[in-house]
Amino acid sequence: MAVKKQAAKKTAAKKAPVAKKKVATKKKVVAKKAPAKKKAVAVKAAAPAKPKAIATKQTKNQILQSIAEETGLTRKQVSDVFNALGGLVKGHMMRRGSGEFAIPETGVKVRRVVKPARKARMGRNPATGEAIKIAAKKATTVVKVTALKALKDTVA
Repeated sequence: MAVKKQAAKKTAAKKAPVAKKKVATKKKVVAKKAPAKKKAVAVKAAAPAKPKAIATKQTKNQILQSIAEETGLTRKQVSDVFNALGGLVKGHMMRRGSGEFAIPETGVKVRRVVKPARKARMGRNPATGEAIKIAAKKATTVVKVTALKALKDTVA
């Protein structure tokens, strides 16, 4: 019986390394495919060119037309995108909305800001020096648009 057990151990030992070699070759194939994908992504990231300066003010139709030509979409599709963007901004600015919306790739942030109420106070008329009463103001909600760093860098 001892002889049979040794023979079984030898065959099991021989089969194990064969299985490991197959796994190792599969790993090498996967490793070779991964760098190819990274190169394709790197080429796509380098594709966007620097925008050119536009000397004249554009109308709404000119803006839609130039975007349509650049993206390959129709003017109606570009107009629909702007309408959807406007709807998003309105949704964020509404009373129960988030109150803040950054427009992607433009460097513009739109915020809803609550200005506090102001009490009535005494002031002076700068022309005559006469004391006047300045009326109280209610709290108001205003919309502020701020330029982010990306937009500021293009101007500088």
